Amino acid sequence: MQQKKDAPLRSDAQRNRERILEVALDELTRCADAPLSVIAKKAGVGQATFYRNFPSRESLVLEIYRHEMQQVADAAPQLLQTREPDLALRAWMDRLARFAMAKAGLSDAIRQATSAPGTPEKPGPAPVTAAAELLLRAGERAGTIRPGVSGEDFFLAIGGLWQIDPRGDWQPRADRLLDLIMDGLRAGAAGR
Repeated sequence: MQQKKDAPLRSDAQRNRERILEVALDELTRCADAPLSVIAKKAGVGQATFYRNFPSRESLVLEIYRHEMQQVADAAPQLLQTREPDLALRAWMDRLARFAMAKAGLSDAIRQATSAPGTPEKPGPAPVTAAAELLLRAGERAGTIRPGVSGEDFFLAIGGLWQIDPRGDWQPRADRLLDLIMDGLRAGAAGR
């Protein structure tokens, strides 16, 4: 019996899929041409399981990108449940920086996956932009973030993240940049 495309995966199948994505992110960040057989072996799954989940290199790369972006987006409401809005935004920015570094490391693999004729396009940033909007509006309502900053403004401001070399000691530089941006977002806030 064939499983419906939208049917939920069994828990072991979901764990296999997540393990493949985790290993593939590491391997493809190191080398865009990493053999899929190596990824399957390191993930502890057989070839059939691997190809059932990801029938092609392109499908794997694009799913890693989509999965990582969704993880960042999903973190926003979770952070708002446990932190003040401006602190949730700053913690979320750290998650976004890790995503930016992973994306930079995967850039060759993403470019290869989306460059052939007939291959799907890279997923758009809508989930992450919506998460930024959620955090910005929460901070605005709390009086800790200046009013009127859109998600698009926010991404223009943090564009420097994508200029940082992920192969070096990127964390201190990203922290300085994000702290500077937070200072700007807090300036002019109603509660300041």
